[in-house]
Amino acid sequence: MAFLARFLRFCAVLATGLGIIFPAAAELVSVRLAGDGAPTRVTVETTLEEAADAFLTDRADGSRAVIVRLAEVDLPQTGKGTGGVTRWQAEGQSLIFVLDRPMTVARILRLPPSGSAKNHRLILDLEEVSPARFSVRARKDAKRFAKISEPIVQDAALAGAAEPVKPARKPLFGAKGKPKTFTVVIDPGHGGKDPGALALAGGKEKDITLAAAKTLKSLLESDARYTVHLTRDEDTYVELEDRVTRARDWGADLFISLHADAAGSASVAGASVYTISARGEKRVDKEAGRNKWTIPKEDGTTEEVSGILEDLVKRETKTRSAEFAEALLPELGKAGPVLRGTHRNAGFYVLLAPDVPAVLLEMGFLTNKEDAERLKSASGRKASMNAVRKGIDTFFDKQEVRFASN
Repeated sequence: MAFLARFLRFCAVLATGLGIIFPAAAELVSVRLAGDGAPTRVTVETTLEEAADAFLTDRADGSRAVIVRLAEVDLPQTGKGTGGVTRWQAEGQSLIFVLDRPMTVARILRLPPSGSAKNHRLILDLEEVSPARFSVRARKDAKRFAKISEPIVQDAALAGAAEPVKPARKPLFGAKGKPKTFTVVIDPGHGGKDPGALALAGGKEKDITLAAAKTLKSLLESDARYTVHLTRDEDTYVELEDRVTRARDWGADLFISLHADAAGSASVAGASVYTISARGEKRVDKEAGRNKWTIPKEDGTTEEVSGILEDLVKRETKTRSAEFAEALLPELGKAGPVLRGTHRNAGFYVLLAPDVPAVLLEMGFLTNKEDAERLKSASGRKASMNAVRKGIDTFFDKQEVRFASN
């Protein structure tokens, strides 16, 4: 959840009323790791707030590492790892976390002192990725840092890196001009035992949504900045809560549930987009608790600060959902008919994730002859999904601009 990772970092500062990056050198107090599987949390404790950078590297000895560049680290330290980290060491201005599998920095948080926590904390959540994706990201990181107009400073700890890199002076997360990788989860509605609406002259909603989802996936994957998942890729039924859980487990930056509507009148036609309603918002906390859809927070954070952060994330998620809907509507209107009052609100279960921007798209009405024919045809579905792709591009273009200065 790339944009939420950056937003959480921003929220942590807002929630406590702190917005200052101290120019003085910070002392490294401790490094803690948590995790008994692939997901691993790294907590770096310093005496002052650190505007730290992080990047991935493929090392010449065949190992992989996540390197966190601090303003100043003078204490040579080493430690044992856990989860996906085998060991860590501090040398020069870097903390090096040697990995036992390819991983990426899924989110980064900066938390000020609070309660019993007397120091500043830099928190990195590491998640497993494919070897290919790790290598692509590592190469991008190296090239990106090479463009920074600073003298090359080679840490002893980086001597094993595949290619020398410059110490980054701009934040890795949200630096201007940097390409992002976004995870989009597409949910083909219905499936298996649940056929959904029936189209005029034959056809089932579950088949149309799956075909449309595969088309959209193919269109998005032609752009290297998107990683795309389907909640189902065959005619099977997936429980609603499992669809949301899968999206969160994949680190979704955007969730799109595809459906085709039905009406009592054959004259009703056009697409519509739904985001969470006020009534639906009241269900978020209950379902989040029942399904363990927790928003990450650091141990030791006061209950008051945690509550503020969670509220900010839920509010930001709702805002981003609405922003995507508004980016999508003009493109849908170019591709085919849309309903009057196209952006609607509802409490659909698939919209209840507290930290994933989500919309439910009704692509048209299967009870309308023209809509049904359009959605049953490969060319009609492609035109509709190409409109969705353009809406997604517009949405993420704006997110990149918004967070470029954070």
